Amino acid sequence: MALILGGGGLIGFGSFASAGEGSSSGQDGTLTAGASTIECPEVANALPGVPVEARTEVDRELALMDSQITEAYQKFAEQKEQIERDPQLAENAILNPLKDKRRASIDRIAIAIGRGGEKRQGLDELAPCSLRDDGNDQGDGQNEGDNQGGNDQGQGQDGGQDQGNDQGQGDGGQDGGQGNGGQGNGGQVGNGPEASDFVDIQSVQPNVKAPRVGNDASTGSFATDCGVNENGKFNPDNVIVAPGVANGAHHMHDYVGNQANDAFASDDDLANGDTTCRNQGDKSTYYWPVLRLQNGQNENDANADGGGKDQNVGEIQRPSEVTLNFVGSPVGKVTAMPRFLRIITGDAKALTNGDKNANASWSCTGFEDRQLRDKYPICPEGSKVVRSFKFQSCWDGQNIDSANHRTHVSFANENGECGDGFRAIPQLVQRIVYDVPPGPGFALDSFPEQLHKPITDHGDFINVFDEKLMNDLVDCINNGRKCGPGEVAPKPDETKAPAPDETKAPEPSGSVEAPPAPEETDKPDEGGAAPKPDEATGPDEAPAAPGKPAEQNEEQNPAATPPAGETAPGAAEPEADVPAEPKQQVLKAATQEVTPPRAYNTPASVANAAAPQGGLADTGARMWPLAAGALLLVAGVVLLRVRGRGGNARHL
Repeated sequence: MALILGGGGLIGFGSFASAGEGSSSGQDGTLTAGASTIECPEVANALPGVPVEARTEVDRELALMDSQITEAYQKFAEQKEQIERDPQLAENAILNPLKDKRRASIDRIAIAIGRGGEKRQGLDELAPCSLRDDGNDQGDGQNEGDNQGGNDQGQGQDGGQDQGNDQGQGDGGQDGGQGNGGQGNGGQVGNGPEASDFVDIQSVQPNVKAPRVGNDASTGSFATDCGVNENGKFNPDNVIVAPGVANGAHHMHDYVGNQANDAFASDDDLANGDTTCRNQGDKSTYYWPVLRLQNGQNENDANADGGGKDQNVGEIQRPSEVTLNFVGSPVGKVTAMPRFLRIITGDAKALTNGDKNANASWSCTGFEDRQLRDKYPICPEGSKVVRSFKFQSCWDGQNIDSANHRTHVSFANENGECGDGFRAIPQLVQRIVYDVPPGPGFALDSFPEQLHKPITDHGDFINVFDEKLMNDLVDCINNGRKCGPGEVAPKPDETKAPAPDETKAPEPSGSVEAPPAPEETDKPDEGGAAPKPDEATGPDEAPAAPGKPAEQNEEQNPAATPPAGETAPGAAEPEADVPAEPKQQVLKAATQEVTPPRAYNTPASVANAAAPQGGLADTGARMWPLAAGALLLVAGVVLLRVRGRGGNARHL
């Protein structure tokens, strides 16, 4: 018997919960050839309704069981050579002690549930674990899902329609990073990934299906910009799954948005926390496992929980772009999310749990009509790696969380409809872009026994929008408007994330040509009166040029001015072909004589720029006609007096 060590070291793919996948162990959990990881039933998925008063204790025990599996896997990895020679060692030294620990935790869970409700029977059957073989040859990238992603809204992702295949696995680095930076087997300290976990994206056929949009669809969208974790906030906690438990995730998370998020954060902590979101009304927390390069460069967590202690090593990569968009339902209107609603999408244990809840997908910029779920993409030169998440879009209308952190929300069915008792809510569509070297050589952080497989990718979200902004968000979506900073639907071929100071305001719909600049002249147009000094349009009141939204005077109302590149929720789309009329002219229209309007192809902002403004030059330009008139008047008077004297002299 030989353990598989090629490529990524210890590797494996199997599922206790997924039908049709082979097992490497018998019913008693004894080891056969090819074992590579430990598989345990997911207790959380088998729990009945957990009383609210018992949830803290239940979550703590579930987190403890995760730690038990992690410790057992590490023992398995350390003793792989001995187990190869003596398979019974795995049973005696690893599986039986693990079973006893799990049974004790399950008993405590049952007691906690029984205090406030009916004690669940039969949970002890979930205590035994087994060793799994390498099942990587079973997957071919097909993994056709049920399109749980819902409305694509042009994002180029289908939430798990993985109809690609493994063609091209012979391309672009079959060594799996072997010898890279001293990583002897190319994987995360010997537990994956391996070369066969990667596929050339160019060999994958397009597999994204556009959703059908009904007449009553809510077609708007709302984008929130929370940065790319420039603050460097990381921790191995998960306040949703393991509240109050440090290192509850056993892998490192990237955080954007709320900066108060850790294992011990309460709802009040989140409500009062700082946020990296440009719109300060969004204090939501968005987090996901970090991506690391397997280049031999260690982070400062090399000897810390969630890092090297949990076999997550390598250089953490900061995303080049993160887009967070909320979209609507293809069949109707959406309702506001409740504050502190918790949603997890994807499954951090999909390797052993099966792919039922696997929902994250992988692709490359320029190829986002091709999505992978159980493979990392090998992107061509100039293309970037893209991770995409589509969160659940149906809510039960009552709970902000549930015992397994899933059943209070769900995906819409293939027709875009929510199930009985559920209502449509805005769907978070999250897209994360990385500029990493092409080919094998990067890996997702994961629980150690999940072997850093791409199918274990997942995202977490807690809604901490304030009430007004959430209502604005819903209004934008239900009324078909696009609100928020930046471009709402990135094009598949986009490869560069704009820096915050490069983000431009959204262009109005329609194509508008820039007006030609007027010819400069020193005289007013013939046949038209020169404007009076008090009717001149000042530089602060000039109308916006066609094709650009009018700017508001910040001194008058600075709070009402949205950041650059952001359309205020609820604001009407800017008119593309008519410049804004100066406020001063509007106020005077009722009391002053109407003058011919300025032509639209000569905006005031351009016309005023051609003539000198203010100072002596401006005063002289306006006073010389008066001076000339006065001079002529004096000359006329003198002439009349001279003529009068001459007439009197002749009569004498």
